Amino acid sequence: MSDSSNQSWLARSQAAVWHPCTQMQHHAHTGSPAHLPLIPISHGKGAWLYDFDGKRYLDGISSWWTNLFGHANPRINAALREQLETLEHVMLAGFTHQPVVELSERLSALTAGTLGHAFYASDGASATEIALKMSFHFWRNSGRPQKCEFLCLAGSYHGETVGALAVTDVALFKDAYAPLVRAAHVVPSPDFRQAEAGETPADASLNCARRAAGALEQHLEQHGEKIAALIVEPLVQGAAGMAMYDPEYLRLARALCDRYEVHLICDEIAVGCGRTGTFFAHEQAVNDGTPIRPDLMCLSKGISGGYLPLSVVLCSDAIYAAFLDDSVARAFLHSHSYTGNPLACRAALATLDIFAEDDIVAVNRQKAAKISTALAPLAEHPQVKHLRQRGMIAAFDVDTDDPYFSRKFYRAALDREALIRPIGNTVYLMPPYIVSDQEIDHLAQAIEHALHAAL
Repeated sequence: MSDSSNQSWLARSQAAVWHPCTQMQHHAHTGSPAHLPLIPISHGKGAWLYDFDGKRYLDGISSWWTNLFGHANPRINAALREQLETLEHVMLAGFTHQPVVELSERLSALTAGTLGHAFYASDGASATEIALKMSFHFWRNSGRPQKCEFLCLAGSYHGETVGALAVTDVALFKDAYAPLVRAAHVVPSPDFRQAEAGETPADASLNCARRAAGALEQHLEQHGEKIAALIVEPLVQGAAGMAMYDPEYLRLARALCDRYEVHLICDEIAVGCGRTGTFFAHEQAVNDGTPIRPDLMCLSKGISGGYLPLSVVLCSDAIYAAFLDDSVARAFLHSHSYTGNPLACRAALATLDIFAEDDIVAVNRQKAAKISTALAPLAEHPQVKHLRQRGMIAAFDVDTDDPYFSRKFYRAALDREALIRPIGNTVYLMPPYIVSDQEIDHLAQAIEHALHAAL
């Protein structure tokens, strides 16, 4: 057996690597309907991944929603090579460096200066915990320690660390660790799929948003004095099955948070960086002609172009100012060794350069239209429900009771050279932004084939 073969790397990985969000037994039982093939990847180029035996897979989910501009992107590669020769890492406590300063300034500018302070970590769950801790500590420093509880939406997902699980409402991730978790309050989701009987498709999304905002208002009327923050995934709740909702909910939520003195945290980890049609998803909620802004915003995944672990929490001047004091106890005492790593920050700067130089948000709107056209015939399938799209995210639900549907679909898509991994009965696309029209057609054809094979 050659060390360069799929079988060699497969065996070694199964023996030594514990894979995330995976029942490892499913990788071993090849004859079971629950089987999930483990695919050893040799290299990537553009929108494609290649295994050691030469088979390729079109990355229809951007490698867990991270890869924006393709694998081995020459512009990001060049920036990292240059940074490697300058500074690979330095502690950010008491030191600073050019990439972290420039990235912080540019992210602030993208919020029109309303979120002017950047705190760094390595992953989305850590960003969630940082935002929750900042809000909690802000109210403590402000002499209002009773404001120490949190709100999240039904079906929300904000990470799997113990702190992030407090505001994650997905039983599969949360139930086993419930004794460790200080659970948040859960308010209804504005998911448009919750439309009431008789509502037209045109009215359903807006009405669902308004009903959910009404439920949020009732909760804040009763409990607002105890609530530190509301955390939301703007416009698309990913792990809930790409639950999409109208920007009106964000506009109303912003107003309610202002009225009841509650922080609004926007978790843009998956939906930020151009995924939904604007650079930040929350910008589609407009009040008096101006985009609403959260008090705290979390970024990760695509911010480094899918290259290196990096997350950022951006906060308002008011929150930052509450921590300024001679007392160290009033400072924000949170850190990890690789905070603000120069290589990761340089990858993020190169990513932002591509956005600016290539007018990516406008280009994405054209690609989104192509995705919509390519997937439109699926609406005629009798088991396809709620075909929907928000920018570069497209999804539909499959009406089936087969508990193995998602795994059968995933395997069938791999057979057609496509990486498309459903969330339960929800099939979705979230491809890299460099995907071509021909590659979009390939993904659509793979979906059609996989749907036929899995049902």
